[in-house]
Amino acid sequence: MASNSSGDGSSRHQIARHRLSVIAGHLQRPADSNAAVLAVDCKSQGSQPNVNTGDRGEGRTIPRRRQEIMKWNGWGYSDSRFLFNKKGQAEFTGKRYRLSGMIIPGLKDWMEGTFGASLQHKTQATPVLNTSAVQPPTLNEAFVKELKSTGIPFSHEAEDRVFRAHGHCLHEIFALREGKIGRVPDMVVWPNCHNDVVKIVELACKHNVCLIPYGGGTSVSSALECPPEETRSIVSLDTSQMNRILWIDEKNLTAHVESGIVGQDLERLLNESGYCTGHEPDSMEFSSLGGWVATRASGMKKNIYGNIEDLVVHVKMVTPRGVIEKSCQVPRMSTGPDIHHFILGSEGTLGVVTEVTIKIRPMPEYQKYGSVVFPNFEQGVACLREVARQRCAPASIRLMDNEQFKFGHALKPQVSSIFTSFLDGLKKFYITKFKGFDPNRLCVATLLFEGDREKVLQHEKQVYDIAAKLGGLAAGEDNGQRGYMLTFVIAYLRDLGMDYYVIGESFETSVPWDRVLDICRNVKARIVRECKDKGVQFPPLSTCRVTQTYDAGACVYFYFAFNYRGLSDPVHVHEQVEHAAREEILANGGSLSHHHGVGKLRKEWMRETVSNVGMGMLKSVKDYVDPNNIFGNRNLL
Repeated sequence: MASNSSGDGSSRHQIARHRLSVIAGHLQRPADSNAAVLAVDCKSQGSQPNVNTGDRGEGRTIPRRRQEIMKWNGWGYSDSRFLFNKKGQAEFTGKRYRLSGMIIPGLKDWMEGTFGASLQHKTQATPVLNTSAVQPPTLNEAFVKELKSTGIPFSHEAEDRVFRAHGHCLHEIFALREGKIGRVPDMVVWPNCHNDVVKIVELACKHNVCLIPYGGGTSVSSALECPPEETRSIVSLDTSQMNRILWIDEKNLTAHVESGIVGQDLERLLNESGYCTGHEPDSMEFSSLGGWVATRASGMKKNIYGNIEDLVVHVKMVTPRGVIEKSCQVPRMSTGPDIHHFILGSEGTLGVVTEVTIKIRPMPEYQKYGSVVFPNFEQGVACLREVARQRCAPASIRLMDNEQFKFGHALKPQVSSIFTSFLDGLKKFYITKFKGFDPNRLCVATLLFEGDREKVLQHEKQVYDIAAKLGGLAAGEDNGQRGYMLTFVIAYLRDLGMDYYVIGESFETSVPWDRVLDICRNVKARIVRECKDKGVQFPPLSTCRVTQTYDAGACVYFYFAFNYRGLSDPVHVHEQVEHAAREEILANGGSLSHHHGVGKLRKEWMRETVSNVGMGMLKSVKDYVDPNNIFGNRNLL
């Protein structure tokens, strides 16, 4: 049962909760008070919020029935996709993004030249989910009966279940496109607040039901896949209705937020009060706060705002043993090992994160994009290393290798102005002819500066001075801004690729500075070699970029893709290549993951990564907190 093990423990828990309620005494803020805290009561109490918190149905981007606006077998919104029109031109549909409605003239030639793809060779995805292909639910009737009495919404409709049975690994989406449905949750339940989660977990413990927490569904580690060997009824616990900011503390610059809120809603609602978290992972449109905590997420602006572990002040999680949380909301404690670090990265194996207190900051008064072109990747990496050494990194600095630079250039939208086209040509001439940069070796770093205007301008000069000393040339704000705009649409490209027999994936690692060049070179070469050995008939795309920098190292993202025409089992070949690439990363001193997490996809390397003793410690925590494996997604361990 999800309760404390003794009366004494229950008493201590009540005292701790009383302390928290005192700290959060601003919940009863008088109407005429100037106190710097804004707050709302728990939804389950039926109260009306007195700040804009994105209450259900109003201000929330993703509806409970995700199929109303989201693709069931691809990335993102149903109305947004890359396609080739009747003229053979690439365009991006919809109205949600800056690229929407634009023609991308270079994409067709890039796909044909890079992959040997052809518009005449097209494969069709299954357009509509065939619900008859979904196995009927295995329901625990006693659990369902008691759940009904709580009034917590649930569903066992096929569409709801399939949507929560997968993340966005290549093999998951490829199977859906072919209409192949494996093991899916038997039902979906939508708690509205922390207390609802407590009730669900208590019932799951009572009736031996398997729970799999679901946030935004953006996992790329097979974390959401239902274990095929699981014989119990599987319930997907969807936190999406827990999507409010419960209070904002303007004195301490913190916000207490329900875990199901997605990144774009969290930032928008905080912005309306003049604040931000600054946490912007590439998936922030759809990934949730709870998911960030559960996977130890990182954002593109972590240089200023920090990774998720730097932002978290307080976490509340419901486990089969009871609720775990600290007794106070303070910046640091010396009280033994930090219990937050059992929760951060736990990937849904111990319980459900329900509420998080995070640091916030006033919105930056000034924001400026930039870019630098380098003669080669080696000089680009040297610049990033020096920027990190001097601790003057902007909010974001990302270095693309030559292949990725060409890829980004292929995504440049059609220009409407002859003058703009002329300037682009002039820049290209200056860089390649006058300065002598080789178009097949040069690389580009994109920059984003944020903060006080005067400090940003000083900061910008410092970074550009370092770049210049290492052979870099300033390449303008437009290139930098376009680079960050593309961050949120690149994921849509994989769906376009699959329409034309091209499959691909991205994965990441962290590595010490002295290993960055070696790991980039060796992993990319290993991918090319493995593709050839596995019978891939066309040269693959094998590329990388350095995305985050630290004092002692960097995060490196790898991308690979290939034309799978002629292969009988392309997904198996893809998995073999990715497996070999991960082995190469580890052999070159890289980590198992920088921020994507482990899930089921990478857990075979966990023992090697954290040692036998480390695995024993993690298993001991799991055995104590969840002795009956109620949270049975089988991630990590």
